[in-house]
Amino acid sequence: MNLRDEIETALRGWHAYEADRGPVAVIDFDCAPTAAPVEPATSRLAVYRRLAGLRVRTVEAGAGRLTARLTADLAYLGALLGEHPPLSDYVQATQGCVATGWHDDYVAYRGDEARRALGALGVGWGAETVRELRAVEGPIEAGEAPDAIRQAAADYEAAVRRATGSRAPFDLTIETAEVDAYWAYWLDGSGADVRLRLNLRRAGFTEVAARQFALHEVLGHGLQSASWTARAAAREVPWVRLMSVHAPQQVLLEGLAQALPLFIAADDELMVARTKFDHYNQLVRAELHIALDQGAGISELAEHASSRMPWTTEAAIADVLTDRGADPQLRSYLWAYPAGIDWFADLAQADQATRTDVLQAAYRDPLTPAELAALWPGGPAIGGQGT
Repeated sequence: MNLRDEIETALRGWHAYEADRGPVAVIDFDCAPTAAPVEPATSRLAVYRRLAGLRVRTVEAGAGRLTARLTADLAYLGALLGEHPPLSDYVQATQGCVATGWHDDYVAYRGDEARRALGALGVGWGAETVRELRAVEGPIEAGEAPDAIRQAAADYEAAVRRATGSRAPFDLTIETAEVDAYWAYWLDGSGADVRLRLNLRRAGFTEVAARQFALHEVLGHGLQSASWTARAAAREVPWVRLMSVHAPQQVLLEGLAQALPLFIAADDELMVARTKFDHYNQLVRAELHIALDQGAGISELAEHASSRMPWTTEAAIADVLTDRGADPQLRSYLWAYPAGIDWFADLAQADQATRTDVLQAAYRDPLTPAELAALWPGGPAIGGQGT
């Protein structure tokens, strides 16, 4: 068994252990599905020791991709065991990018950009923004959402395949759930089998949302993961074939999925406006993420959130803070959203050759932030502008 396969065996055992314990998932997409039985690990501490030993070996072997993955696994598992490192260290270890955030004037610039896009649709900027935006986006019933998403995915599939060069097949299943969690849509799967879950407790269904999440979840996460599966089946790959949201491919996954409308549907005024609005909201959440880590008080954070995002309810603000402060997985994973969308929104303005190079590479391999930066050396820093 080679070193990569040993790592995958250890991760499968860790995943099985967590699955027996409760809701914590280690593997979110399996790009190398197997019918072989999996022996659950005996404890988190046993997993930690095994992964640490494997990391020593990857360093000795000069296997940079494997070392980066194990660095993320050990940091996340350490957090599950009680560690609480500074946010900058934790995000660098897990997501593979800095967590310095963005300057006030840059956040304001992205806010002004979103405000203009919404204003062109007749949507104001204030407490009623989300309600007004939802009205112009064309509300639909929850029962109509699965068919609307499937149809939108079918409409966009050829364009996404042309842009990314992917020929990988995938089979989509759409399920509904009611879960008290931050997510409205969630995609996971194995091999070519892609499952999209709609959280009826969180999701607001509109015609625009159906188009947006067909791109984000189905043709973003789903086709991308199926493409990695097909590549791993066709040749020996140097990366771990088990995707986890605490690992450094997540900036790519969340960044491109959020920004995909800017590449594929740039003439869709409603969807572009929604993407710009989401971009701004993610930058503000990043401000809260950093300030929380730096010890800002809850009242101060809530006031900042309300001033920057007056459409956000107190319940939503409370969830933003709770997720980013108390949950080891989300404290890492949620940084991938602002870091990713900011970089890919800029990439959408780059020359055609650069856009094509990055998108096609992104559907071949699960790229880390460092690998993305190498493909576009002139792009912005991933994860913030520094101090």
